[in-house]
Amino acid sequence: MTQQQLTKSEAIAALRWYQDIGVTDPVAEMPSDFRSAEFPAVAKFLQGGQVPQIPPVQNVPPSPIVDHDAAPVVSEPAAQPLGTAEASLDARRLAGEAGSLQELEAALNGFEGCALKRTATNTVFADGNPQAKIMLVGEAPGADEDRLGKPFVGISGQLLDKMLAAIGLDRETVYITNIVNWRPPGNRAPSASEIAVCLPFTRRHIELVKPDILLFVGGVAAKALLETSQGITRMRGRWTDYKSDGLEKAVPAMAIFHPAFLLRSPAQKKLAWQDLLAVKKRLAELQG
Repeated sequence: MTQQQLTKSEAIAALRWYQDIGVTDPVAEMPSDFRSAEFPAVAKFLQGGQVPQIPPVQNVPPSPIVDHDAAPVVSEPAAQPLGTAEASLDARRLAGEAGSLQELEAALNGFEGCALKRTATNTVFADGNPQAKIMLVGEAPGADEDRLGKPFVGISGQLLDKMLAAIGLDRETVYITNIVNWRPPGNRAPSASEIAVCLPFTRRHIELVKPDILLFVGGVAAKALLETSQGITRMRGRWTDYKSDGLEKAVPAMAIFHPAFLLRSPAQKKLAWQDLLAVKKRLAELQG
């Protein structure tokens, strides 16, 4: 049998065998002369010998042989998630259409423009009394918050409860939410794009509650809602006006240290106590 007498089925069988045993690429940088004595079995075959015996492959489905002359198969592109700009527009539309807290929560549950929602267990909307005069806005849920579906219920939340109790407040006299409603994986800080996508819901949340006092718990929330680059150490303890198109008047707002920061830096609790006393004084003034 000469090289020209090798049938197509025999050639395919040989190729299939090499493919099944894992041969995918040549290993030499230069081509070799298969007729040389270095490859005696191949040389014998090319000189008219028998086709080398190919061992049978048991229980292995035949590997597909690609027909390069066939028309290429074009698959439909996979659906892509909304980009940040498109998602922000959708968030503004949904948030603006909400006329109540119930409608806002429903809109948030139906919103698919934030990738964090795909990895979170629960949407963390709010806790406390929506009729309260004081509204607290934190950063993002942690593991405990994600599990229970409520903001500030972990170790940081326990410290926040103690801070509020020190000035005569509790979860029946305050209302609490976050600027991001889904837990970032690993409890990392939310990214700028994640905050931007969620922010329309937070702003609408404030408009619907209409609090008399706003407390931004931590620098992340304060920077996002006040649109500033100042750090929390410069912002804390100072009253400012929070304004929004959906509010009839500006709301007195103050940034305070996040309880998680105070747990890491207990020496700063003295400043936190001063801020709480300022909140208590402002609340007394509002109550007449």
